[in-house]
Amino acid sequence: MNAIGTIDRPLTHNPQKQALMTSSTSEPARSATQNFNTIGANTSRQNRTREMQLIPEALARAHMHERLREADRDRQAVRLAAARRMQRRAERVSMRARRALALAIMS
Repeated sequence: MNAIGTIDRPLTHNPQKQALMTSSTSEPARSATQNFNTIGANTSRQNRTREMQLIPEALARAHMHERLREADRDRQAVRLAAARRMQRRAERVSMRARRALALAIMS
């Protein structure tokens, strides 16, 4: 028996170089699937490969955007806390000035 390749041990692992399956002459007509053109399949396989190669880049870009948003949020929180501290300090200075003015007027 001169077998080109079997399911377990194909002649090649490259799907583009594998021979298409043809129906045997002993089988009834249309019992096996008909031969089909694999150009579309190869194109989609190539696109899928390209997309899969770009996945880490897209993940890194999304991760970077998320980190930038976190940094902006942190900066905004720090600015808000500093503004509140300055507001409290200004209110204390204002109250001290009012007291000093009241004492100056009273005496």
